Amino acid sequence: MDPAVIGARLASSVVAPLIKKLFVKEGPGAGLVDQPVRISSLVSFRGEKRTLTEKDLDKLAAELVAQATRHAGPGERPCPADEDELVAEQLATTLYALGDLDMNDVQAVQLGRQGLAYELAHATRTRGRTTLRLSQGGTLLYERLLDTACLHILHFFTQRSAFIPRTLVEQSGQLSELITKIDILIERIPSQTAQDAGFERRYAEYMIGKHSTLTIVGIDLSHAEATWPLDAAYLSLEAVSSSGEEGPLGAFAGELVRESGESPATALPAALPADRALSGHQRVLLRGVAGSGKTTLVQWLAVCTARQESLRGLEQLIGRVPFVLPLRTIARQESLPSPASFLASVHNPLDGAQPPGWADRVLTAGRGLLLIDGIDEIPERDRERTRAWLADLLIAYPDNLWLVTSRPSAVADDWLGAQGFAEFTLSPMSREDMAAFIERWHEAARQTCRTEEERTALDGYQSALHTAVRTKQDLSRLATNPLMCGLICALHRARRGYLPLGRKALYDAALSMLLTRRDTERHIYAPGDVQLDEEPQIQLLQRLAYYLIRNGEAELDRDRAERLIEEALPSVPAARDLGDAPAILRHLLLRSGLLREPSVSTVDFIHRTFQDYLGAKAAVEAWDVGLLIRNAHDAQWEDVIRMAVAHARPRERAELLGKLLEAARLTDSPEWALRLFLLAMACLEHAPDLDPAIRDQVTRSAMEFVPPMTIPRARELATAGPLVLELLPGPEGLTNEVAQCCVVTASRIPVDAAIPYLAQFADHPAVEVRAQLASSWGRYETERYFNEVILRLDRDGLYFVAESMEQLRMLLDSGPRPWLILRGDFTEDEIRDSLKGEEVTRLRLSHNGVVDNLGAAIGHLTNLETLYLTDCLKAVFLTGLSDLSLRTLVFETPGLSGVGVVPYRLEKLTALERLKVTIGHASMERGFPPNITWLDLHVVHEFVDTAWLSSTFPRLRHLNVFFPSGADRSIDLSPLAALPDLETVTINAEISGAASLPGVTVTALPSTARPSAGADSP
Repeated sequence: MDPAVIGARLASSVVAPLIKKLFVKEGPGAGLVDQPVRISSLVSFRGEKRTLTEKDLDKLAAELVAQATRHAGPGERPCPADEDELVAEQLATTLYALGDLDMNDVQAVQLGRQGLAYELAHATRTRGRTTLRLSQGGTLLYERLLDTACLHILHFFTQRSAFIPRTLVEQSGQLSELITKIDILIERIPSQTAQDAGFERRYAEYMIGKHSTLTIVGIDLSHAEATWPLDAAYLSLEAVSSSGEEGPLGAFAGELVRESGESPATALPAALPADRALSGHQRVLLRGVAGSGKTTLVQWLAVCTARQESLRGLEQLIGRVPFVLPLRTIARQESLPSPASFLASVHNPLDGAQPPGWADRVLTAGRGLLLIDGIDEIPERDRERTRAWLADLLIAYPDNLWLVTSRPSAVADDWLGAQGFAEFTLSPMSREDMAAFIERWHEAARQTCRTEEERTALDGYQSALHTAVRTKQDLSRLATNPLMCGLICALHRARRGYLPLGRKALYDAALSMLLTRRDTERHIYAPGDVQLDEEPQIQLLQRLAYYLIRNGEAELDRDRAERLIEEALPSVPAARDLGDAPAILRHLLLRSGLLREPSVSTVDFIHRTFQDYLGAKAAVEAWDVGLLIRNAHDAQWEDVIRMAVAHARPRERAELLGKLLEAARLTDSPEWALRLFLLAMACLEHAPDLDPAIRDQVTRSAMEFVPPMTIPRARELATAGPLVLELLPGPEGLTNEVAQCCVVTASRIPVDAAIPYLAQFADHPAVEVRAQLASSWGRYETERYFNEVILRLDRDGLYFVAESMEQLRMLLDSGPRPWLILRGDFTEDEIRDSLKGEEVTRLRLSHNGVVDNLGAAIGHLTNLETLYLTDCLKAVFLTGLSDLSLRTLVFETPGLSGVGVVPYRLEKLTALERLKVTIGHASMERGFPPNITWLDLHVVHEFVDTAWLSSTFPRLRHLNVFFPSGADRSIDLSPLAALPDLETVTINAEISGAASLPGVTVTALPSTARPSAGADSP
């Protein structure tokens, strides 16, 4: 086995106790030391009061070597067996040099583990101590063990009470993070052969090269310029849990309804950055409309996993191996692949190099990240066999991470529910997302500018487009996903600031830009070159598109594409000037900007949207209305039918929509009927000229499902677009639940026409309704929504949400807001300078990746009673909050799935009564406040010591314990009998000892269930 691999396989639970023996224990008063101390005064094997002899040091080093080689298989030892003692002797000699270092603990931490290892080795040589001759394997093992020991030595320094935490908070946090990652790696990665480890390095390099670039719509002047680095292009959009628009923010959603009066409906929408969807969920079905960024997210996760760098917030990817499985490719094969065939099925050139059984070993160890892209891109007839294939894989390899993507209605709700998949839906881009995308697109476009004049012109286009997206309602509605936003940027530049209105007009202009104007304006063709006009190219491309749609496929063999072109040539004689069918196909691949070759022998469209648009044109020209209606229930055909209505003439539109309504009435499935009625409703925006009678029929049919009665139905109704706003009822006479559903529908239609409708609910008594209004601000023009909606909301019992400094200033300038949610990267200075100390009583920081000094940010909020920290990955130090009267703290780190993170200096919050936190084994050594009465624990390991709970939380009344991965044994509750005030216990594990808790309500849930808070729970 590679010594570099096995040497790292030392968990902190093994190394830390051994390293502690190297140093003296802290005595009374140690916490008062305010200066760094010399390392030589800390070691336990020097001085008059030594507790560790040199012989003990030798034994300690030998134990480290034994632990490192213990799991090596036959023939896999990192060094010859007779060198174990020599490696241990050299390691002990080097560690002995700790007593010779002329530096203090702060200087050592600043050096870092590699710098400290170098200083120790140098001190050993300087003192003339013997350097043993080791084999290459022995030398590598010694270096790795020394590196690991130095890491834990530095971590030990930062944990000492005498260490100055404020001077090196960042370094201390980095060391904690590094040790956490190593522990995760050890847990996830079993002993590997050198062959497996070597192949994984090659495979990771290939995945990074394969998936780390994107094609930029409209910036494809050459192959080199046609790609965009994924790091620059990736925009993390929001994913919303499909279980409901409003979800509890942890177990404290109710904030003690009975005692504090706060409603459980003040919870945030159950949303998180899309790349964090796998945090806390092993299996996710992610839905998103065409162009919403599903495939880009798959690429991002694959590259992040392959790199294994900068995974703060994505710790669930540590130690994993990504498998990208686009269903459009693998489903065309006779049978869906087994793990051994994963690489071959996607034409990975490393297939032949993978060690036999490698994929099985990876998945058996639970190290796989399986990214299965595009359920909607395979024929409906293949979806059930795909689900069966997935179910079999999940039975065989249950402990991996799984992400499956699909368009929203391609498969039914809870399609993979039996397999334990959580469902999320990608949200439309917010105005801030659009602005960020426009900035990035134009920054990429600047790389293609050849003159200063071009750059100046591009700057002007960028500024004008920002203004247009903010002020033009139709444009902002079209730019709500990355594909359309990129297309708009490209058209705006190509047309020198002019943009057509409407989706069909945009596609027409985009085709013109890609097929002809681009090459003509760049003078690609020399005099005498054969050029193909726009119309003949469209005729050929739509034949290919319609073939794919009719056959339910997303790519076709190259020879099939050539035959289709050959069959079309009699009808498109102008194309013959380019040569035979292979020559014409080569021209389309090189020059059209719409076709590509995903592999050597296959052809597909650069995006499914263009395929649907061209296929719809072919369907209308052939007037295959029967085929369109027969497939209207299939998600693959939804955009085709919308675009067919756009392409059709008025009489044809009326016929198509009339037959669509008839099909909806004849179906026996209420769900299909709803989808067909909503599809007809959505088609109206593409039908400017339509028989009024048909328009009225479509509207009246949709009214059968208005108002929506459930949150999922409300979201589905919003897909029909702005016309739904005309059908939704006002607040009068609606129950609170239906009123909330109506607001959810309207708030998911990000056009300014929704604002007057939403404003009708601003005075609604139900906090659920007002919470939805408060959290939807970012989807609309900031000032208008503030004036018409936010200003009218009753402040009693309501959190106000700010996602930008502009929003926060407006909120605070209009009077005190005691309950606030700051969502996003607000800096410490922005928070401190904006919030007045005596006004804020409840604060939630959400998805903040920049605040790392909470004391500097909120230490002045003297009346703060409740603090939520959700996905604030740097805010792990509570230093500076001890003077606050905090009673409730929620510390949630969904981005650190599988990691127990207890904030530092938690024990200083002596007024704290209610706490939610995630713990691991090491967390039990951390100090906790003494007065906790409500406790919500997420336990990332498989066991919790209830005796520790009873001694650590003596005043506990309500206990809620959740094991995300389940418990590995029965949990004995009898030690909790020592808690005199205990009233309730809820736990998702097998239990024993409940009989010893008379008068205590004990609820044991199945291991897969997530405990939810009741009225008496935070």
